[in-house]
Amino acid sequence: QVQLVESGGGLVQPGGSLRLSCAASRNIFNGIAWYRQAPGKRREWVASINSDGMTNYDDSVKGRFTISRDNAKNTVYLQMNSLKPEDTAVYYCAGKILGRLVYDYWGQGTQVTVSS
Repeated sequence: QVQLVESGGGLVQPGGSLRLSCAASRNIFNGIAWYRQAPGKRREWVASINSDGMTNYDDSVKGRFTISRDNAKNTVYLQMNSLKPEDTAVYYCAGKILGRLVYDYWGQGTQVTVSS
């Protein structure tokens, strides 16, 4: 059973920073992505990183968020800086194995709230 476990969420003031972690129970993923879902809204893709270290970001977070991975720890991080109230959401990490086009494995999510 492969698991993805997110951590690092919390309450932060606008302009603040948080670092989310996504720990995989096994090193099988070719790609890891972060998604988020705000109340009453659809889940949206935030950023992704593949096994070669190539990264991509949604325009709404580009320049503020950084995705990275530590292969030795089977962990992917999302460093979030200059947070805005509109970043408030449940953040999920998702894993994609080689040969698959979709993210089949999902974590349980971690709440990020940006508020003064």
